[in-house]
Amino acid sequence: MIHQSKFGAAEPIREALIGSDNGQSTDQRPVFFLLLLLIAIAVITWATYDRWSGPVLNWLDADGENMPEAATMFAKRTAEQKMLIEVTQGELAEAVVTGETAKAANEALPFSDQLVSAARPFRLVDIAANEVARAETCLTQAIYYEAGFESLGGKRAVAQVVLNRMRHPAFPSSVCGVIYQGHQARVCQFSFTCDGALFRKPQKAAWAVSRSVAEAALAGFVEASVGTATHYHADYVSPYWAPKLAKIKQLGAHIFYAWPGAWGQRAAFSSRYSGREYIPSLDLIRKPSEEIEDAAVIDFAKTGLSVAPAVTDRHAKTDVGGRLDVNKGWTLRIPEPSETRGNFAKLTNIQHAPVAAPKTGSEGVGQ
Repeated sequence: MIHQSKFGAAEPIREALIGSDNGQSTDQRPVFFLLLLLIAIAVITWATYDRWSGPVLNWLDADGENMPEAATMFAKRTAEQKMLIEVTQGELAEAVVTGETAKAANEALPFSDQLVSAARPFRLVDIAANEVARAETCLTQAIYYEAGFESLGGKRAVAQVVLNRMRHPAFPSSVCGVIYQGHQARVCQFSFTCDGALFRKPQKAAWAVSRSVAEAALAGFVEASVGTATHYHADYVSPYWAPKLAKIKQLGAHIFYAWPGAWGQRAAFSSRYSGREYIPSLDLIRKPSEEIEDAAVIDFAKTGLSVAPAVTDRHAKTDVGGRLDVNKGWTLRIPEPSETRGNFAKLTNIQHAPVAAPKTGSEGVGQ
């Protein structure tokens, strides 16, 4: 009875406490689930950013086909930025020094102490299969024709420069757009797109390696050694623009540069990938036919080579017998086996013919 009365006295307090706790937990439950939902949305958004950001943001501000030159996207630029675009993409970009003078100039130009940070990974996702195929083809072309026989690091660095440009507001916003920029203009950004190199069949093994490098770069691989570099040139030339950019790295035969100042920092690479790739027809790419004809005339005057050299030729420039000029009426004739044996026998007989003994003076005196 004593214990029962104690429980009876405590019952109202216990019910009040339980009721109070239940009410409090009931009120906090929606807030808790809302917080979990927001965290889940944030995690999913962060994890899938590369998948949706390009198409969605491109839909909000499309620029791929209508604005192939990304330099027209941002009208407001500083005077220095406009100058940098002009010297690297305009007619001044053609001004280069070659030979020993170029090597001396490259060695004299010091490496910049500008902070070099690795670029963000780029991945081709959630775009049409044909667009992916074009992007891979364009990037493979750039790697092969620009650094096909360089080291693996050199190939990866060229791919990184292409992707860095694609993300910078001074360049087109697609892989093919970057590579073929200016291919019909006086100054092409990648020389192989306008010097006839594309008309030469690539070497199979080197092409396969270049393709694997391109696929890796488009799947998120980052070549951190060149950071946010957007320019490079071979070490045997010295472009007019080289001292105006930040020299940051040399890999093999290529020297890499970044935009100076804030324009070369990672935060400046804010352009959105358009997701639209375009490969020009070979008919739209320059063929150096006139230059070859003129060179043939000069070579004939110097060496007698009356047919323009071709990439399939395997002879020295001074070898006038490399290709047959049918315009002169010359024809190629392979001798019959019997003729070959006859000529061989004739030469052998001449070489082994007996030599007549010379006449001596004593014989003449005796007579």
